[in-house]
Amino acid sequence: MTQITARMPTELVEAMDHAAKRLKRTRAELVRQAVEYYLEDLEDLTLGLERLQDPADPVLEWSEVRRELLGPDQG
Repeated sequence: MTQITARMPTELVEAMDHAAKRLKRTRAELVRQAVEYYLEDLEDLTLGLERLQDPADPVLEWSEVRRELLGPDQG
């Protein structure tokens, strides 16, 4: 595993330490998990934006989607 060093504002480090203590995790575990979540979210957002910008992707009407999901009596 590779080790990295980062400079962070004192307030952020204090908040991380508080969260780590509350979660019974080390600071390193907390940072690693936060970075993993961030990268997963970034990947999801990037994919979403790519799909929104795809001119071949059809635009769906909300009433039609709702009817298909809930049935004709609910839409």
